[in-house]
Amino acid sequence: MHVTTALPQGVAVLERGWLSSNNIVFHGEGVNAVVDTGYVTHAAQTVALVEHALGGRPLALVISTHLHSDHCGGNAALQARWPQARTLVPPGQAEAVRRWDPVALSHAPTGQRCAPFRLDGVLELGRGIRLGDAEWEIHAAPGHDPHAVMLFEPISATLISADALWENGFGVVFPELEGEDAFDAVGASLDLVERLQPRVVIPGHGRPFGGDAVAPALARARSRLAAFVASPRRHASHGAKVLLKFKLLELQSAPLDGFLAWAGGTPHLETVRSVHFPELSMDTWLRGLVDELVQSGVAARSGDRLDNA
Repeated sequence: MHVTTALPQGVAVLERGWLSSNNIVFHGEGVNAVVDTGYVTHAAQTVALVEHALGGRPLALVISTHLHSDHCGGNAALQARWPQARTLVPPGQAEAVRRWDPVALSHAPTGQRCAPFRLDGVLELGRGIRLGDAEWEIHAAPGHDPHAVMLFEPISATLISADALWENGFGVVFPELEGEDAFDAVGASLDLVERLQPRVVIPGHGRPFGGDAVAPALARARSRLAAFVASPRRHASHGAKVLLKFKLLELQSAPLDGFLAWAGGTPHLETVRSVHFPELSMDTWLRGLVDELVQSGVAARSGDRLDNA
């Protein structure tokens, strides 16, 4: 049985579906803020949910733990609703945002979308930032994304882990998909979580968890990491299927041939194939991945169409 995790006063977690990250809203007498803003197709809903959580208070700050499209897709819409709100991102991605480079930001290569947004400053690693009524520490959390950060409030021992730790694993290790070593960075981020000893963890996806659930979550993440280290091709296949499923979540239904054509023209998927599965043609590899999605029940074939399931 799941026991509801108690969040610090003035913190609300808007748990979203898998196309969007969770949104963490800070409201009260301090700095009204939101951490991570979901995918662009959900932006209007994000604005409405944040507005409701703030209860009429103005939004002062928008923070992105990293700039994958499912975490920053609502930034532009929130800026339009609250023009005075400042937006901060991890320092390693600031220049790409300033010149709005969707290739460097990974949106174009993964076949995803994100509305351009204004940048007002960067998150200073090792420093504190006021969110709500508390001071939160900013920690580097590379692995899933080399520039990602986690936020930790030491008095309540609350951790915003983003995609560095979920209750059942962690996010795809994107640098590894491109042939860059990053599994060690995942392990280091998990080590950091263990050193911080959080009592409450707010992940990028899924429900918050805490207490006796933290140690098992770390153990599951380490076990998953060990399996990926032992078989990088397994991780690569998993990552590619995540990208395909993400697009299917966005489209909901598409002609199979059209979906395969989109996938075949997506640079990041071609990189994954060429690095990890060079013996397979793109078409053979993609059809095999789609078959696996159908067999696992997360996609369905209906005639010549592919549907989300």
